[in-house]
Amino acid sequence: MPTLLADAGTGSGDPDLELLKAVNGLAADAPGWLDSLIAWTAEYGILLGLAAIGLTAWLSARRRPDAPVAVAGVLWAPIAVAIAELANLPISAIVDRPRPFVDHPEIDVLVPGKEDTLSFVSDHSAMSMGIAVALFLINRKLGVAAGALALLQGFCRMYVGVHYPTDVIGGYALATAVVLLLAPIAMAVLVPLCHALSRTALRPLVVAKAPAASGGRRRSAAPAAERAGRRPGRRGDRDRESDLAA
Repeated sequence: MPTLLADAGTGSGDPDLELLKAVNGLAADAPGWLDSLIAWTAEYGILLGLAAIGLTAWLSARRRPDAPVAVAGVLWAPIAVAIAELANLPISAIVDRPRPFVDHPEIDVLVPGKEDTLSFVSDHSAMSMGIAVALFLINRKLGVAAGALALLQGFCRMYVGVHYPTDVIGGYALATAVVLLLAPIAMAVLVPLCHALSRTALRPLVVAKAPAASGGRRRSAAPAAERAGRRPGRRGDRDRESDLAA
């Protein structure tokens, strides 16, 4: 049964295959510990790093003046990733592209157990870029940091030999489209939800404690300190007056 990309990358002059071999070929000359590190990073490490960036974005969003809106934006990131992964199920089935090493045994595979799974699009690349784009909409610095990890994710997926470059690009494109096209609808639902949560016992999840209380204590403590500072001055004046009287 012919498929869209099942036979892609079979020609020796195909740039998709040539780029994959160039990146994957780096593993042949690398020490074993480096290959193991990149394989772990490709499977788990970058996703853990993106989770840490997402947590940082949430903590930062809670402290913003528009906290409910910012937190809604952070919440959109994992939801968008889930939608992108669901959208990839029919896409992957229609394209029906096998992993690169299935058609090209010369590919050095560093992550076992992928033989019975499909290659297009790259799930890891889609997840990484989806988080990066969603976070960029509310926090540019964290979004750029997540974007750097997403690009590294694509490189690592080729390095370990489980995806063609077009698989990675397809994952990036799918996630970006889902995040940007559905963001208005998602925010129309998530922003009122976060506003509603901020008026319940779950408020700490949306809005951080305001520093007004501690500031109020400082303001009230300042006059007390001033009063305390004036009292010794009055006693000192009386002492000086009594000395002069003597």
